[in-house]
Amino acid sequence: MHPTSLIALPVYNEANHVDAVLDEVLSYCQNVLVVDDGSNDGTAARLAERTGISIATHKVNRGYGAALITAFDHAITHEFEVVVTIDCDGQHEPKRIGRLIEALEANNADIVSGSRYLEITDDTLPPPENRRRINVDITRKLNEALDLQLTDAFCGFKAYRTRALRQLVLNEPGYGMPLELWVQAVRAELRIVEYPVPLIYLDEERSFGGSLDDNNLRMSYYLDILDNALAATSTR
Repeated sequence: MHPTSLIALPVYNEANHVDAVLDEVLSYCQNVLVVDDGSNDGTAARLAERTGISIATHKVNRGYGAALITAFDHAITHEFEVVVTIDCDGQHEPKRIGRLIEALEANNADIVSGSRYLEITDDTLPPPENRRRINVDITRKLNEALDLQLTDAFCGFKAYRTRALRQLVLNEPGYGMPLELWVQAVRAELRIVEYPVPLIYLDEERSFGGSLDDNNLRMSYYLDILDNALAATSTR
C-alpha cells in the first residue's frame, strides 16, 4: 500500500506559472497544498478560482523557508505519511513525484532529495554560473561538516516522511532553511537518499530578492545559516 501523500508547493508571485504547474500536478496526485507566501502579482486571485486544492496563505511575504515550514506543519497536523515539495516555477517535472515516493519506500529513506547534478547528460544545459558555483561550494562544505555525499544542497524537489519531520525544529524563514534542515536531519540520524532529476532553468535572470541577488552576500548568508545550525545542534 502506498503511503498517504501530500504534494506541497511554496508559491510567491507565480501568476505566470501556477495554473500550468497545478494542472499537471493534479493529474498525478489528489492531495495538493499551495502555500501562498504573500503574493502580490495576481497569484492569489488565480488560486481562489481553483478547486481541488488546499491553500495556506501568508498575509505578507515571509520567505521560502517559512512557506516550507507551513507545508510541513500542515502535513503533520493532517497526518499525511509523506510530503513531497515541488517548486512552482516550472523547474520540476510533476510526473516524477511518484518516482520520488517510490524511491523513499524502496530505500527505506526518511528524505529523498532531488539532485540536478547526480546524472549529467550531454544535452543538459548548464545552470547560471554563479548559482552553480555557490551550490557546489555550499554542498562541499555540508559534506565535509556532516560526512555526507550530497551533490545538490538546494534542490526544492524532495520527498519526506512526516514522522521524520517531527524530529526537526526548523526556524529559518529564508532560502537558507534547507541548510538548517540538512544539519538537523543528520543529527537526528535520518536516512537521506538523492534521486536524479533534470536540470531545468526557464528563467536564468530569476531574482532571489533584496540583498541575496548579490552573489557574495548570498554566499555569506548561506555560510552564516550553516554555521549557526551546526553550533545549535552541537549544544543539544
